[in-house]
Amino acid sequence: MAEKKNDGKKTSSQSKKTASKSSTKTNVNRVVKAAKKYDADKSVKDNSSAIAGVVSAAATSAKRAQNKKQRKFFAALTVILIIAIIAVAVYGYFNGWFDGVFGGNNFGGNEVNSQTYNAEVIKQQGLSIHFLELGNKYVGDSVYIKAGETDILIDAGSRQDSAKTITKYINQYVTDNKLEYVIATHAHEDHVAGFYSTASSKGIFDNFKVDTIIDFALSEKTYGGETIGANTVLGKYLKYRDMEIDEGAAHYTAAQCFDEKDGAKRVYQLSGDVELEILYNYYYFNYDLNSKGNINAGENNYSVCCMINHKAGDGTVNHYLFTGDLEASGEEKLVDYYNGGSNRNVKPLPQCVLYKAGHHGSKTSSTTKLMSAIKPKYVCVCTCAGTSEYTSIDENQFPTQDFIDRVAPYTDKVYVTSQVDNYVDKGWSSNGTVKPMNGNVVFTWADGKAVMYFSNNDILLKDTEWFKKNRITPPEWK
Repeated sequence: MAEKKNDGKKTSSQSKKTASKSSTKTNVNRVVKAAKKYDADKSVKDNSSAIAGVVSAAATSAKRAQNKKQRKFFAALTVILIIAIIAVAVYGYFNGWFDGVFGGNNFGGNEVNSQTYNAEVIKQQGLSIHFLELGNKYVGDSVYIKAGETDILIDAGSRQDSAKTITKYINQYVTDNKLEYVIATHAHEDHVAGFYSTASSKGIFDNFKVDTIIDFALSEKTYGGETIGANTVLGKYLKYRDMEIDEGAAHYTAAQCFDEKDGAKRVYQLSGDVELEILYNYYYFNYDLNSKGNINAGENNYSVCCMINHKAGDGTVNHYLFTGDLEASGEEKLVDYYNGGSNRNVKPLPQCVLYKAGHHGSKTSSTTKLMSAIKPKYVCVCTCAGTSEYTSIDENQFPTQDFIDRVAPYTDKVYVTSQVDNYVDKGWSSNGTVKPMNGNVVFTWADGKAVMYFSNNDILLKDTEWFKKNRITPPEWK
């Protein structure tokens, strides 16, 4: 019998096998390609679109499979993936991943227990941080901290008559008429005027005994060895500071503290679980000069920068950051020092649970570089929202649109002490008055989450009427 010859053409059976292999390869490649979009460095939450893509690819492969065996395999794979994604969705729902979809926000991890202000309850906390209203219409800073039996005051703005308001407030907590630590961040009236006295009003240095004073190392007024006028803000501050030193207070500049010279410390133990750390600032050691070598106007970059490190009861260490009025160039140098990747044995800036907004929420502070380094969860702004004290440009009035946009990716828990009460063309007039926004804001920590107290209300900045009328809501807050 003559042998049948194969003329090079594939039989029907061979064609089916080849097509089946090609189909299998195509279907597998489809799933693999989708799986490659999964980023192992991201969370499951952030990979949700990649996971959905794998499920879709598996389902498509099941539909297009050439034989029963393939269809069963890809159908089973699809079912397994759907079960997995449902499990992830359930887990994510209870962990706040979808708050932004269901009417909440994307900051489910930033829980806060809001309480009406009650000094007797607050006294029971081991650590409390108080952002104060200042009794007048002017922008300024004053932060009181109670750590165990230790009392700390950072700044005493905004005008000299604020001393009366500050004194009345902190006397609720100070039991021995003594402040263990006073920090004067820089030589601007809205930060130090309440420290000195006048003929009609006693200042903080006259109202309290002070153990240790830490203040700015440099001032634009001291550049070139100029004489400081006795009636200037800086002159009056130095006079009453030196009187306090004569009565026994220890005094160190922030530069001495950072360098641990002349008896100063970089870290002060405030209580068993709370410490005060003086951070690096390039402008402790260098004047703020422009490209021509001339002194830049202003005191902001000379601000004392410090951090409260708090060993919380749940075993974690919380960090609370205070940078005075430090501006962009100072913030850049601060981050570069700690996070610059040099070979110095320096720990990077940690994530900060609490951040006092730099420079009252101005456009020149709270830069993207600093925010991305500290990723704040709660932000308190010491200011009068909407004041045109410094500018008539609406978007640049504190807290500015730029500040809001840069903080928004990290938190919507932003609180403001005060706001302008009467407006003249959406601004502030010489006859302007002020009213509370959140009022005095007190931050504490208990049972693994923030517990905050407000003398006026606990409304987030984004939900205030002032914000709705004067600011644009960033995407992260919608």
